[in-house]
Amino acid sequence: MCAAGLEEYCGSIFWNASYLERPDPDLPVCVEQTVLVWIPLGFLWLCAPWLLVSLCRRTTVNKKHLSKIYICKQLVVSLLFLTAIAGLGVTLGEDYGPNTERSSKNAGVYYANPVLFAVTWILVLLCQEGVRRERAIDSACLFLFWLLLVLCNVFPFQTLLREALRLGEVSDVPRFCLFYISFGLQLIALVLSGVADIPPEAKDLVKKNPEAGAPFLSRITFNWLNSMVVKGYKQPLVQEDMWDLNDKDSTAFISERFQHFMKPELAAARVRFQNKLKKKPAKNRDNGHEDPYQNGPSSGLGKGVSQDVLMMEERGKKEGEKKKKKDKKEEEENYPNSWLITTIYKTFKWLLIESAFFKLLQDVMTFVSPQLLKLMISFTQDESRYAWEGYLYAVLLLVVALLQSLSLQQYFQRCFVLGMKVRTALMAAVYKKALVVSNDTRKESTVGETVNLMSADAQRFNDVTNFIHLLWSCPLQIIISIVFLWLELGPSVLAGLGVMVLMVPINGLLATKARKIQVENMKFKDKRMKIMNEILNGIKILKLYAWEPSFQKQVEDIRGEELKVMKRFAYLTAISVFIFSCAPAVVSLATFAVFVSVSSDNVLTAEKAFTSISLFNILRFPLAMLPMLIASIVQTTVSKKRLEKFLAGEDIDTDIVRHDPSFNTAVSVCDGSFAWEKDAKPLLKNVNLDVKPGRLVAVVGAVGSGKSSLMSALLGEMHSTKGFINIQGSLAFVPQQAWIQNATLRNNILFGSPHEEERFKEVIEACALAPDLELLPGGDLTEIGEKGINLSGGQKQRVSLARAAYSQADIYLLDDPLSAVDSHVGKHLFEKVIGPNGILKSKTRILVTHGISFLPYVDEIVVLESGVISEAGSYNNLRASGGAFSKFLDTYAKEQSNQRYSESGDGQDTEEFELIPDRDDAQPDSPLEDTVSLTLKRENSIRHSQRNGSVRLRRNTSVKTSENADEPKKGQRLIEKETMETGQVKLAVFLQYLRAMGWGYSATVFVIYFIQNVAFIGQNLWLSDWTSDSVVYFNQTYPSWKRDTRVGVFGALGVVQGLFVFFGTLLLANASVDASRILHSRLLNNILRVPMVFFDTTPTGRVVNRFAKDIFTIDEAIPTSFRSWLLCLLGVLGTLFVISLATPFFAVVIIPLGLIYFFVQRFYVATSRQLRRLDSVSRSPIYSHFGETVSGLSVIRAYKHQERFLKHNEVTIDENLKSVYPWIVSNRWLAIRLEFVGNLVVFFSALFAVISRDSIDSGLVGLSISYALNVTQTLNWLVRMTSELETNIVAVERVSEYTELENEAEWITETRPPQQWPEAGRVQFDNYKVRYRPELDLVLHGVTCDIDSTEKIGIVGRTGAGKSSLTNCLFRIIEAAEGRILIDDIDISTIGLHDLRNRLTIIPQDPVLFSGSLRMNLDPFDKFSDEEIWRVLELSHLKDYVSGLQEGLQHEVAEGGENLSVGQRQLLCLARALLRKSRILILDEATAAVDLETDDLIQNTIRKEFSDCTVLTIAHRLHSIMDSSRVMVLDAGKIVEFDSPSNLLEKGGHFHAMAKDAGIKRESNIHL
Repeated sequence: MCAAGLEEYCGSIFWNASYLERPDPDLPVCVEQTVLVWIPLGFLWLCAPWLLVSLCRRTTVNKKHLSKIYICKQLVVSLLFLTAIAGLGVTLGEDYGPNTERSSKNAGVYYANPVLFAVTWILVLLCQEGVRRERAIDSACLFLFWLLLVLCNVFPFQTLLREALRLGEVSDVPRFCLFYISFGLQLIALVLSGVADIPPEAKDLVKKNPEAGAPFLSRITFNWLNSMVVKGYKQPLVQEDMWDLNDKDSTAFISERFQHFMKPELAAARVRFQNKLKKKPAKNRDNGHEDPYQNGPSSGLGKGVSQDVLMMEERGKKEGEKKKKKDKKEEEENYPNSWLITTIYKTFKWLLIESAFFKLLQDVMTFVSPQLLKLMISFTQDESRYAWEGYLYAVLLLVVALLQSLSLQQYFQRCFVLGMKVRTALMAAVYKKALVVSNDTRKESTVGETVNLMSADAQRFNDVTNFIHLLWSCPLQIIISIVFLWLELGPSVLAGLGVMVLMVPINGLLATKARKIQVENMKFKDKRMKIMNEILNGIKILKLYAWEPSFQKQVEDIRGEELKVMKRFAYLTAISVFIFSCAPAVVSLATFAVFVSVSSDNVLTAEKAFTSISLFNILRFPLAMLPMLIASIVQTTVSKKRLEKFLAGEDIDTDIVRHDPSFNTAVSVCDGSFAWEKDAKPLLKNVNLDVKPGRLVAVVGAVGSGKSSLMSALLGEMHSTKGFINIQGSLAFVPQQAWIQNATLRNNILFGSPHEEERFKEVIEACALAPDLELLPGGDLTEIGEKGINLSGGQKQRVSLARAAYSQADIYLLDDPLSAVDSHVGKHLFEKVIGPNGILKSKTRILVTHGISFLPYVDEIVVLESGVISEAGSYNNLRASGGAFSKFLDTYAKEQSNQRYSESGDGQDTEEFELIPDRDDAQPDSPLEDTVSLTLKRENSIRHSQRNGSVRLRRNTSVKTSENADEPKKGQRLIEKETMETGQVKLAVFLQYLRAMGWGYSATVFVIYFIQNVAFIGQNLWLSDWTSDSVVYFNQTYPSWKRDTRVGVFGALGVVQGLFVFFGTLLLANASVDASRILHSRLLNNILRVPMVFFDTTPTGRVVNRFAKDIFTIDEAIPTSFRSWLLCLLGVLGTLFVISLATPFFAVVIIPLGLIYFFVQRFYVATSRQLRRLDSVSRSPIYSHFGETVSGLSVIRAYKHQERFLKHNEVTIDENLKSVYPWIVSNRWLAIRLEFVGNLVVFFSALFAVISRDSIDSGLVGLSISYALNVTQTLNWLVRMTSELETNIVAVERVSEYTELENEAEWITETRPPQQWPEAGRVQFDNYKVRYRPELDLVLHGVTCDIDSTEKIGIVGRTGAGKSSLTNCLFRIIEAAEGRILIDDIDISTIGLHDLRNRLTIIPQDPVLFSGSLRMNLDPFDKFSDEEIWRVLELSHLKDYVSGLQEGLQHEVAEGGENLSVGQRQLLCLARALLRKSRILILDEATAAVDLETDDLIQNTIRKEFSDCTVLTIAHRLHSIMDSSRVMVLDAGKIVEFDSPSNLLEKGGHFHAMAKDAGIKRESNIHL
């Protein structure tokens, strides 16, 4: 009916099958005039409303700017309008013109179409104007409209041409011309619509962010990334090369939107929560008294370490109890929950919907390919069909594949960007919350845990959102595949499906087993790393005692255990790989076997076989993904809970502190009681305090009386149970523990205020920072490390004070800023800054202090006693009243005098010691840095504090300090620079790894995998042969023997390939474990043999990193990526081989495709690798800035700088996103190009199959195309794997770099000294010169001396005179530059290091112990019996202590000997010496470590036990060497005096002067 109407409308036949059933088909003219016109026009009319919206809005539009492109577009459309009018004119002319002889009028279509077109062109003109007003670059709708129009017009184009050629003339000249003119114009319009029209105001933006100026085509193919990819290929990318973000991807925008949706959601959740609480009022009453311990004086804000540790322990206990008490359900409910997911959904709703649409499109397309394949195969079987059908299918395959690729990439792009945005939103929300969080909530988690919310939990959400659509897409794909398979093979599909479903629990079982093994493996790793850390920190001791072999054995043993576990893990992997690779073969075997054996009518045809195989291939992915996805969602729910709990915690109460201008005081507290927590007992009770503007008030009191709490209360950090606080004016706050940012020194002081040179100088002078600035390498622009690592405690405190002084606030709260600095600096600070004449003299100051000396100068003193103000008044009044204050004065005056005594030593010493506390403090709080940087920092600070001792020589002190200030920075910088390897990895490194695996293994693995691949191809060829049976036995009964052979061989080949994969994986596992073993033992072996100089110049962190991260990569990452890479490579080669086998023509295409592939891959790998590195480099500042903010919260809040820190956080996250976003796009860029190559492979394999269909078997066609359909994924994987393998193999390079370091001399040489050597213990130095490193100056300038056997020699000299170098030379820690040392007439440079070091004994300056048993610390080689060990313990006064221990000699020593006192450690070192009992003893005297009592014990034991040995004592205190036979005085590397002590004192030289300083007179010496 409909057709008849259309025929009348066209005036010709609408449809007739005969049009297609001929070798050169064509469409009827009527179809071309109706359907093909309506499709594009319909599309445009649907899209038009969106494009015309902006015309209705009253937007200010740039009249002047009409770009050339815009004018051209409008011109072309106007011309098209004219052609439409002309078409109408022609029709009218023919029908109503003067010379119309024809009786029949033109059909209706000749009127309708020109009118339709004319209206459409007017619409297009309006649309293009609308697009311009939107300031859009181009319009996707218009581009697609032009594309559809041109495609639809291709048909009339060829129809008209063929008609004209057939007739030899053009029948309807005017319409013929008009059609071709308009077709040409449409082509031009199509081209123009694909070009970006960038308005002039956006030009700069496009330079900084090319995506903003990318037209539609470039957006869908990610072409706009090209410039970055090319740049990345030419040179390694750096942060400056990153483009700006789109506004909608920036942190500020995302965070704003997220907050907007979060507020109502959270409010609703809070209401729900409150209602729930009302229902169970009884249950929560007992919660009030759960945390009594937290409210002691310890819970100040400057939480030190101990509280944190305590809290963690207590929380552990509490949570244990809670879990026992309550069910899980109730535990979840103590905070408003289940609002986070809805917030995320509402914030990113449109992105989710868009990506879902693309995913749906892609899923549908996926199933079109197998159907096309089916048509294609049936086409090749039937030779009577026309060739054009085949070509049509080939083209359709290409089109479908392209559409699928495009929609898949769009979907991925959106999902990954969504993941990135979710992570950003959560990070910003956590940061924002952290700035306003109340102290209760803050105390529930340590800094580290809060940082984890930002790093780990936000990342989890990121990872899940990437794949969230698979939740509905996987089941959908599974259902559709099963439906199609059912249509192909009927119920026998269930067999294959059953096998697939069975795989899932097996995989799950293997996964849990694997996880257990992983956990076990981590234990060994940690143990090994702990020992490695100790070895590296105590390497000097190991060298001096020649103990390296023992420790090497310990590490090797643990490593052995670790490798055993790794082997088990590898075998498990092998089993799961076996299952995974067998799966497709087994599934298809089960299905086909059941199919053919069910009934003899079921014959396996090529269509059936290959369609179902490609459907099974589609099925594999969702089945593998679902369990993984569900597991990761479960993990994310944990993160969700943690985030919800934190983000729903209460905010700090801003109403505690009022700002009422009617008060005439600066600070008033009216009858206030304050507690740290809501329901706790108040810490400060009934406080009344009025401070007039401009006064200086001191707050004093015993420790724990609530001074710091008063400060916190004034800052509004405490809960007020009654009363109120009123403060007028701005605050500045100096906390007890200085809080320093990781920024320049100047920025630390400016703290966001503008820089004024004069004021800055004045503050620097007043805060005594000028001399420090001269020492720092960059002056006030020196970068301060995290937590102020390169400043001493005193310097930090002064910077903190300078920050307050610079801020020009009205009220200053100073929480004991003078305690951390020396007394003379303190005096200076009080005079110049705080006191009545300081730069703050006109301001209101509240000063907490212990310094008695400052009290007379203050205007008022407030005395606190256990949280109550006991008295207040001026100094003299309080002094007279004889109350608490005078008691306080008496106790502190005593302490003060003692302190004075100790401080009057040398100022530098106190500064140096201040470094150590900071180091402790840096640990429990900061899991945000990886262990590496932590070790590094700890190492630096330890080294700094050791520099004072003489272990490390100080040539010229001043230079040293400046170097030292720079060192942590240099260390951290160096490490960053160092890991940023660039460029391609050399082939040599790969070969090195293969060599470590063993050539035999490597070759066998390759061969086995190759055979497996051959079996796989064989199986498929057999299948294609099997399908040709259906032609041979056409209409005959299929013999059952034939059927059984077919099934049998097919199955056998499947099993063979599974087994080969299994063997290959097993062998590879063994080989890679071998490689790991070899590489690690080489590394360890070499590191222990490296000279000491290396350890002095390399931060430990860097060496640790080699043992931790790089070895981990070699153990775990390389074998997997190597295996996947090999399988992928062989898979791709196999595919190409099969296609070429089926259609030899195809070989021609391989080369150009291979070239395209190779270039894309090279470009991508270079860029992607660098983007990944930039991502990880720019990620750490986010976390460290956050950790910093959390620890300095009270300061930030006091100064009211929350906004500035929020901004800074946004900037930091944006910097990271700038490298994450291009990385996401670069993956899409690569994927779309590779898929294009893959799609061409499909197209050509189909095309050549059509061309050579007479000579080719339909089974082979199916085989080659189904292979080709799979190739896209494999190609994609191959590039991924290649780049991963390249990234990972760098670890081998880094490890091997450390196995090739220069070694020290041999441990044992040919010339071995006699067994009893040294018998006499004579030491001779013969013109001995030495330098630390070749490029440095000499440290000892030609020392010559003789020391007889059993002499006791004291060695003295100022710091840096060369005392320690002497011992280092005896042990050959540093080798001679000239001259030699003889011991009992043997030149020590001729014998092995261990022979030498084993025969000398040293008691080192700092007692280093290792974790392990006491026995191991004394005798690591188990050379001595227990009796001997007990004897030396008795001699070293440790017997009572050790026998009192439960385990006795097996008592575990903690890392670094933490569980022994310093004195006990020193005595253990003495016991070591007594145990070795060699003829020469070197005593490097311990200075600070030992109390006098222990010192006496040691001295007496040495006198008694070593009376028959030669003893060299390096003395720092002259008392201890006054009884030596001779004293050697060194100065600047030369011996200046060498004689008995009494002679030297009479002589009156260097020694005399030193003795005078130490207060030793000659008389006191006589009686010795």
